[in-house]
Amino acid sequence: MRRVLATAGHVDHGKSTLVRALTGRDPDRLAQERRRGLTIELGYAWTTLPSGAEVAFVDVPGHQRFVGTMLSGLGPAPTVVFVVAADQGWQAQSSEHLAAVRALGITDGLLVLTRCDLADADQRAEVRSQATGRLAAAGLDVPVCEVSAVTGDGLDSVRDGLDALVDRMPRPDPDAPVRLWGDRSFSISGAGTVVTGTLGAGTLRSGDRLTLLDHGTTRGVTVRGLHSQDAAREQVGPVSRAAVNLRGVEADTVGRSLVLLTPDAFELADVVDVALAPVDEDEGGPPGGPDRSPPQVATLHVGSADVSVHVRPLGAGFARLTSGVVLPWRVADRAILRDPGSRRLWSVRVVDVDPLPLARRGAASRRAEALSTGDPAAVRLRSRGADRVDVLGRLGLTAPSGAVRMGDWLVDGATLADWQARLVTAVREHHRREPLSAGMPVAEAARHLGLAAHLPTALGHEAVRTLIGPAGLALTDGNVHDPAAGGLGAAEAGVAAVEERLRATPFVAPERGELADLGLGATELAAAARLGRLLRLPDDVVLLPDAPARAMRVLAGLEQPFTLSAARQALGTTRRTAVPLLEHLDARGWTRRVDGSLREVVR
Repeated sequence: MRRVLATAGHVDHGKSTLVRALTGRDPDRLAQERRRGLTIELGYAWTTLPSGAEVAFVDVPGHQRFVGTMLSGLGPAPTVVFVVAADQGWQAQSSEHLAAVRALGITDGLLVLTRCDLADADQRAEVRSQATGRLAAAGLDVPVCEVSAVTGDGLDSVRDGLDALVDRMPRPDPDAPVRLWGDRSFSISGAGTVVTGTLGAGTLRSGDRLTLLDHGTTRGVTVRGLHSQDAAREQVGPVSRAAVNLRGVEADTVGRSLVLLTPDAFELADVVDVALAPVDEDEGGPPGGPDRSPPQVATLHVGSADVSVHVRPLGAGFARLTSGVVLPWRVADRAILRDPGSRRLWSVRVVDVDPLPLARRGAASRRAEALSTGDPAAVRLRSRGADRVDVLGRLGLTAPSGAVRMGDWLVDGATLADWQARLVTAVREHHRREPLSAGMPVAEAARHLGLAAHLPTALGHEAVRTLIGPAGLALTDGNVHDPAAGGLGAAEAGVAAVEERLRATPFVAPERGELADLGLGATELAAAARLGRLLRLPDDVVLLPDAPARAMRVLAGLEQPFTLSAARQALGTTRRTAVPLLEHLDARGWTRRVDGSLREVVR
């Protein structure tokens, strides 16, 4: 079992000294850090606990000037080892670090009182009471250990406390997508670029193809090799410190803000809607004054990255954050919003990614009200009407109740009901305006659904086909129509007259002028053919629907093969009628041509 823990606490309270005493490794890797006794960059060290569990420490700087670095180290860690010096007690950066812990939603850890050899029993008790009270107010009711890293007193109790902490920690998913925030990159001669970070979930393997995202640009990279805890590995699982050797990437082209991703596993966006909560002084944060609203421009800390964002309040504890670069998001991601001027922090929880623009008056407050209603998948689907299934998967969301799948899309149930009502209304209105029409083409019907601009035309066509049955409509020859609509209206008398005439002389088709005198034009004849009242052949030749069967009985009695003239005379009709009728019989496979002038009945 492997776990990664972050340290937190005021500068010079002994975080690095504690890590060094527990692991035998110095987390301060810079000469400047060792010379000044001050952690500037993130440090790393690891050890094996008495239980056999392997733990790695991310040692963060405690000084106010390096708070951004501290947040980049604290962000990927699921728990914290909070350090308070027994001889100095709670300090300014203690509050700031605790505010960050609370903002990230970290609720478990271990409180370690260091430098106990420099404080008497009464002072240790006072600091212990103060520190545990501060942590408890921030939601961390955690065990406490007292230690002197210099004398070694209490180190065994710290190790036991760490073992218990590791046992309490949730088991990470080794099959989850990889999202490794890089906190350091460098070049090794003969190996190339190496990126280090904390792997919180998923598994990295040599040869993996990953997406590298840095400063808003993406590129495909290949894992050339892996190291964890100073040993080469074929694969590294969670939770681990990992050094990833990348093929084809120059170290000076990537920064600390980079992230390595499983391809197509996260949604890349530069706008997110978030639940936003201030971390106040009495909750473990620094003094903030009466104004609880974030500034219009603030710094967003997510993973190991920090980016400047524009903050648009939505109301009721929600805001929209817009950055200058895309980042990899999932709904429920935690982050920190920080005002560099006042040092105030806000807890950030992502509730939607790449939301639709807010265009109308009052849209911001309505959006906040919608976001407060619960299930993020339902809220997202309701706001968009429909969304791609793969996008919801990248956001870590599942289909909400009532959603309907249409191909690659999920459609909100209420949206679907609205589309159905619009479709029925449009089709019925179409029949009212054009009672003899065959119906409305699918493309035209889709336009009447009122799809939002961000939805593709193809989804509208799919929606129409899906809704036809539930709406009580039908689709015939590409036209959507109401089966209950129909009839010939004013054309009924003319069609009935043609039917009566053809019953007497089945193969004597009315001339165009005769049809026109009866009020039967192309529209009326098409409607009569659609209703099965007449058979419509080319050149406005109309017969009764049973005319082909009647003709076959006559033609079968002729000497085979037969000519057009013989067929015309046998049927008692004109060439105008005989030609399209025989071509119709050929098309049905009832007759066939023998040569240019002869046909025969197919037996």
